[in-house]
Amino acid sequence: MKTGARNQLVGEVTEIKRGNVMAQVKFTVAGGAQMSSVMTLESLDDLGLSPGDQVKVYVKAVNVLLAKE
Repeated sequence: MKTGARNQLVGEVTEIKRGNVMAQVKFTVAGGAQMSSVMTLESLDDLGLSPGDQVKVYVKAVNVLLAKE
C-alpha cells in the first residue's frame, strides 16, 4: 500500500471504546508513547481490531499546533 503520510509507526492496540457510531482505539508505539485514533464502527469492524493486535500507524496532519502558557 502506498501512502503520502511520512510519519509511520508500529503500535499495539491496548484498548477499544465503542460508542454508538464511532470507536476510540488506544495503542502504544515504540518507546511506550500512547496514542489514540477515532474511527467509525464500520471501519473498526472491517479491520477486525482487538486489544493486543499489531497495527501500522500513519499520521498525516494539516496542522499540528503547540502552545505554551
